[in-house]
Amino acid sequence: MTMDDIFQALADRNRRLLLDRLRDRNGQTLRQLTEGQAMTRQAVSKHLAVLERANLVITERRGREKLHYINPVPVHQIACRWLNQFETMPLTALVNDLPA
Repeated sequence: MTMDDIFQALADRNRRLLLDRLRDRNGQTLRQLTEGQAMTRQAVSKHLAVLERANLVITERRGREKLHYINPVPVHQIACRWLNQFETMPLTALVNDLPA
């Protein structure tokens, strides 16, 4: 896994949505992650595979189920390398002025 793999995985909106779902409720099956999505089961599975290769999602088998968990370590590494170097206060003022 490289930093490029992480950025490539995060570049896709659907993958970010899957990570959001796991952040809100960790340890979901493929079926649970597919529910309420405008994507097919196969598409969700492919996105999860990209997230796993980037080490953003880890899995655990429990019997017949495969549970997916968000791995916050790569995101933390990005924050340490790219984001924490900037001062929080001035950037907060700038972000608040950006359109949604």
